[in-house]
Amino acid sequence: MRYSKVTIESIGYELAPNVVTAEDLESRLAPLYDQLHLKPGQLEQLTGIEESRYWDPDFRLSEGAIQAGQKAIEASGVPADQIGMLIYGAVCRENLEPATACAVADGLQLGAAAQVFDISNACIGMLNGILQVANAIELGQIRAGLVMACESCRQIVDSTIARMLEAGDMETFKHCVATLTGGSGAAAVVLSDGSFGRPGHRLLGGMVKNAVRHHRLCTWGPDTGIPASGLHVMNTDSVGVLQNGVQLGIETFNAFRQELGWTGDDLPEKIICHQVGSSHQQAILNAIGMPAARDFTTFRYLGNIGTVSLIVTAAIAEERGFLAAGDKVGFLGIGSGLNCLMLGIDW
Repeated sequence: MRYSKVTIESIGYELAPNVVTAEDLESRLAPLYDQLHLKPGQLEQLTGIEESRYWDPDFRLSEGAIQAGQKAIEASGVPADQIGMLIYGAVCRENLEPATACAVADGLQLGAAAQVFDISNACIGMLNGILQVANAIELGQIRAGLVMACESCRQIVDSTIARMLEAGDMETFKHCVATLTGGSGAAAVVLSDGSFGRPGHRLLGGMVKNAVRHHRLCTWGPDTGIPASGLHVMNTDSVGVLQNGVQLGIETFNAFRQELGWTGDDLPEKIICHQVGSSHQQAILNAIGMPAARDFTTFRYLGNIGTVSLIVTAAIAEERGFLAAGDKVGFLGIGSGLNCLMLGIDW
């Protein structure tokens, strides 16, 4: 897919206020570590993540999304009443219905003509939302749109620790350790047709591929009912996700470069990937032949914030001068399912 009329105007983000270290989590798992004869430091050694962040226990997801959305709108120069589409793309949502996007749109005081809805697709929900807004802009249906998400890991981490302590076995530890890398935060992106008089980052195009035969490798459920009909459980086959995810990433990256005409030695000058951990980062960089110096990461101090990870990382990379005007940038997203989505941007 290619775009000729779409620009990324701005990114806003909000980091959760409560810092939780790997040591904090391991202290809660001390009885299990003693039982399995594990030494402290396993979490950081396995994932490269030193700390992450949690919202306060009573924090509403819509509030985080509104805060990030306000920042993005203010930075964009796009009036709120000109936003023709609002998409909330997080894994975590406030209700089965209505869409969490409704509470966010109300908080941002968008116009009555805006299309307002949720998208859910694991960790690439925000990237899917960007595509939907970009398509509407390219077709001339809207002048501008807003995509946001707010993720919270506190509940699932708490229930996972309780489950690990109750089970007390290595098998449960292996299938649950990835859950402990979760972080919390919110992000928002304003896209437009470039008609608002401010320079933006041109969205060039993208590529999607799936390997849905692996949809059982990472599951979170059983449902989002309130209350849920079963225990709040997340299981991840970390080795399977890594191996099959990297293979899907290679296939998508090759097709992505061909679609954008980035062939031969013509690699993106900078990349921002979904933030999983050190093993995944090294594996994907090696697989696609990308030097580590071209990649910017935040997972060590923010953890894996799901749909928010890539967008927050891009915003911080720009703040710190890693992304500069004229850079050829690749957003490389992958989510359980398995689904892979990559976007090319002229920064």
